[in-house]
Amino acid sequence: MSLDTQTGPTIRGTGVVAGLAYGVARWVGRAEQAAAVEPDGAAPGGPPGEEQLEADRERFVTAATTVAGRLDQRAALATGVSAEVLAANAVLARDRGWAKAVVKELKKGLGVEAATMAATETFVAMFTKVGGRQAERVTDLRDICARVVAELRGLPEPGIPEFDEPGVLLADDLAPADTAGLDPAMVLGIVIEHGGPTSHTAIIARQLGIPCVVAAAGLTEVADGSRVLVDGGAGTVTVDPDEAAAQDAAAADRRFRDVAAGWTGPAVLADGHEVSLYANVQDATGAEAAAAGPAGGIGLFRTELAFLDRPTEPSVDEQAEMYARVLGAFPNAKVVTRTLDAGSDKPLAFAGMTEEDNPALGVRGIRVDLIDRGLLDRQLDALAEAGRRTGGAHSSPWVMAPMISTVDEARDFADRCRTRGLTPGIMVEVPAVAVAVDRFLPYVDFLSIGTNDLTQYVMAADRMSSGLAALTDPWQPAVLRLIRSVARAAATVPGGRSVPVGVCGEAAADPQLACVLLGLGVSSLSVATAALPFVGAALGEVTLARCRELAALALDCDTAREARAAVMAAGA
Repeated sequence: MSLDTQTGPTIRGTGVVAGLAYGVARWVGRAEQAAAVEPDGAAPGGPPGEEQLEADRERFVTAATTVAGRLDQRAALATGVSAEVLAANAVLARDRGWAKAVVKELKKGLGVEAATMAATETFVAMFTKVGGRQAERVTDLRDICARVVAELRGLPEPGIPEFDEPGVLLADDLAPADTAGLDPAMVLGIVIEHGGPTSHTAIIARQLGIPCVVAAAGLTEVADGSRVLVDGGAGTVTVDPDEAAAQDAAAADRRFRDVAAGWTGPAVLADGHEVSLYANVQDATGAEAAAAGPAGGIGLFRTELAFLDRPTEPSVDEQAEMYARVLGAFPNAKVVTRTLDAGSDKPLAFAGMTEEDNPALGVRGIRVDLIDRGLLDRQLDALAEAGRRTGGAHSSPWVMAPMISTVDEARDFADRCRTRGLTPGIMVEVPAVAVAVDRFLPYVDFLSIGTNDLTQYVMAADRMSSGLAALTDPWQPAVLRLIRSVARAAATVPGGRSVPVGVCGEAAADPQLACVLLGLGVSSLSVATAALPFVGAALGEVTLARCRELAALALDCDTAREARAAVMAAGA
């Protein structure tokens, strides 16, 4: 960000959603939330008898069930990642292990509220020790605990403060359940001191189109009520900037947003080069919403939502019905379905999955096949049936497997797809695939790069760690170089064919980075529905030759910050 006059300090973090936001800073009520969940201490009279114990247990279960129900209701009204996060949190609220831990604390003589908090902190310590994606759930756990305790005390649920005027939300960390319910008309920007570029908060902010900066060290020095200018592209927060300059900068950003709001597709570069710009969706409702807008199809249909809140596996017919609705939303366009990406922070109650010390590197994605091979086969059966029901462009549905690591896995998955009349592809998110992609290409019909996990694994940095946010930035030149090598190999497959390469990770939703990705040779981009107009409008301002120039600038840098700055300085 460059202002003609700056009167206050600038805080630097990692920009995850481009755009400018200027307004009054409002902190999430940390002190108020703490007071709302103050424990009730020990129960009077020492450890309870059986009758009292059962009554206290029932109070907890009733409160937790009520909170879970509210989260389910919000999930039903949300789409995409927001729906997934809310549904996953509802599952956490109903977790039997948590209820058992509360009963254990009740037996020690604690009151219901104190027992709820003590049990929660036991799981917090466990998740923190495990690290990775499990550690990210600590924010969710404490948020759910606060909601349950508030319900026990008959208080309103804690959460986002009321905004008297549009402004910028500041937080130490932000519960995804709160992020999913933000009103973009009032919350102009989000800045959090912790979190990373691919945290749930960042992903949901991108889906909502709210400029966002994470890992903003020193944010606590910003007083509630200050005026701040947030640059979600550069990752900066300027405190008390020059009023006129800040308003001019925000006005210019609003003009671009107005252009984006009027963009209706299709995606075409300034030189007439057509771009396949697709939507990421979570369910049939999201697919139908995307179909009502400028999406050219679906580049990532996440199927986890149908499984997360189920104690038993949905039948093939149930799955086929859901998949057919998604396919039917785009009867004449491509729909790419990702098979179950369970594991890590999305365990399945019915798949026999166990706790792991490092779940991000454990049994997840295609690796669930190791413990329940029939689960994937039944999902492929359901997709094939959905294709038969839908017909037309979906007579051979496109389907890809997550977390593929070996050629044998790719070959086996492709064979299982083709025997069912499905078009097989794989996710490129494990470095082993990216560096040896030529060995995988003979077996698949398309590739989709998941930049969230690819970046985390290439940089050996937990994507949920706020302290490592600079490393897990998808602008990292090492990651961009891998993407270029994958695209080049896919364009020149022996035998005279080429294999399309898409990007469905969060990197594609950054308008400037989207231009770079096209310059690297990527053939399609898939983003959250809310990000489509911003990406589409930005692509309409550049030529393919310009995209290649911007890609060269980014590749010639040594850090993510330098790469982003170089491209932005070039006027992208």
